[in-house]
Amino acid sequence: MRPFLGEEEALAAAEAVRSGWVAQGPRVARFEQEFATYVGASHGVAVSSCTTALHLALVAAGVSAGDEVIVPSLSFIATANAARYVGATPAFADVELATGNLTVDTIDAVRTSRTRAVIAVHQGGVPFDTGALRAACAGWGVALVEDAACAAGSTVDGKPAGTGAAVAAWSFHPRKVITTGEGGALTLDDGEAAVRLRRLREHGMSVSAADRHKSAQPVLEQYLETGFNYRMTDVQAAIGLVQLAKLDAMVARRRELAARYHERLDGVEGVVPVRDPAYGTTNYQSFWVLLDQRYDRNDVLARLAEAGISARRGIMAAHSEPAYAVPADLPNTERITRDSLILPLFHELTETDQDHVVDTLTKLL
Repeated sequence: MRPFLGEEEALAAAEAVRSGWVAQGPRVARFEQEFATYVGASHGVAVSSCTTALHLALVAAGVSAGDEVIVPSLSFIATANAARYVGATPAFADVELATGNLTVDTIDAVRTSRTRAVIAVHQGGVPFDTGALRAACAGWGVALVEDAACAAGSTVDGKPAGTGAAVAAWSFHPRKVITTGEGGALTLDDGEAAVRLRRLREHGMSVSAADRHKSAQPVLEQYLETGFNYRMTDVQAAIGLVQLAKLDAMVARRRELAARYHERLDGVEGVVPVRDPAYGTTNYQSFWVLLDQRYDRNDVLARLAEAGISARRGIMAAHSEPAYAVPADLPNTERITRDSLILPLFHELTETDQDHVVDTLTKLL
């Protein structure tokens, strides 16, 4: 992955610096609202990362010690870590093989009386079936936090991923389709919850630093509850506003490149590439392929590297990492994490680059 950044982003960042306001301020407010509007939500809350967004979502949902949070093991470890941040226990659920996502059945298989929330991930930009999971969680009486870290520009039932979510968490890390360097956001429709989330990201202050400085008179703020320092800067937001304007074009380009990968890989034995689910479209934040089990994925990665191709292992499985290392019956998770790899896909990838990747992979197999 290479972030698609240029002179326009550099000028926007420089303008923020020259303004003298570089901390959380007017550009953050504009970016969080414009991003929320893009994904079909009423409110946006910009934060320092998707990890901090997930943490705040669980705090706002009232999840605490003694509770369980169902998460996919097949996800970046931040998804599981968020449960631990609030003192809860992550309960690992399996995923379906085609999309790498949780389903109602895989969640229900590990649900207990202690289940307080579910964090479902739009894995690698491939959306999960939001209608089915939202209905199931509502019926069970548990909170659904949508980990949309990779999903900006993906769609479900013809609408942007995140539309209608009780709360969705987003990432703007450089590996994502749009970036602010580091950064994240929460989107939601509940105005009162958005006010509280903005307070929580800024130490629990009753009045933000930006609002205090806009006042002509001294403002004596209060600290209404234990909060955190999870703010985004105006320099980051300035870059994000430029990136957001390019999002549709970047997703179109990624889908064009993915279609060409599908065309070139069609008929290559032992390789199953990720595709759109029946109910939505992916932004192809990651283009992964699942190898037949007769191949040694790590050996394939090493040989691709020797040919100058920067592929990566597939999505990690948190339950097998030393930080967790818990026994779990997750056959699809273990199959995907063991036998998948991510091929290069970024805005400026050329057809010659793609041909080199596919030709080399085909020869290796």
